Amino acid sequence: MRENREFHPMRELCACGLLGAAMLVGLFPSSARAEDLPRETVLPLSLAGKAASAALDKCAQDGYRVSVAVVDRAGILRSFMRADAAGPHTVESSQKKAYTAASMRGPTANVAELIAKTPVVQGLQHMNDKILFLAGGLPIDIAGEVVGGIGVGGAPGGHLDAACAQAGLDSIGAAMKFQEPK
Repeated sequence: MRENREFHPMRELCACGLLGAAMLVGLFPSSARAEDLPRETVLPLSLAGKAASAALDKCAQDGYRVSVAVVDRAGILRSFMRADAAGPHTVESSQKKAYTAASMRGPTANVAELIAKTPVVQGLQHMNDKILFLAGGLPIDIAGEVVGGIGVGGAPGGHLDAACAQAGLDSIGAAMKFQEPK
């Protein structure tokens, strides 16, 4: 025998309402306030573009055809420029250098040197497929906070890539992180 169950709006509403209320209480604690949320400085697109352009211009003045990538603190691309006739490999290398600098919060040359000198940390280079430990990536440090990274690829030497990246940092007033070898 089939049970003839009639639809009762109040019974259905109460059942759904109680379940919904229980879910809301668990998902949205009543004590959370906007001022309790962490604040995070964001790298504006205008500064990312300005840094990329300045780095590209510096390398062009020095006769190098490069690609320049600027990422935010999470390693997400904010600005990208590729010089006419820059090699196709420069696209990926610049993006990976920028990501690595932002992620490691330091110049990629420093980490590359550390890996070369300290065998126990060589596993860092296999952390993920976005990492590249070659000179040419610098963190973007503004007022003591790393807000992103800039990476340059294509000059005939990582120290030359890093010098162009530094020109990008200088153009936006970011802290100096690179010192050219003497």
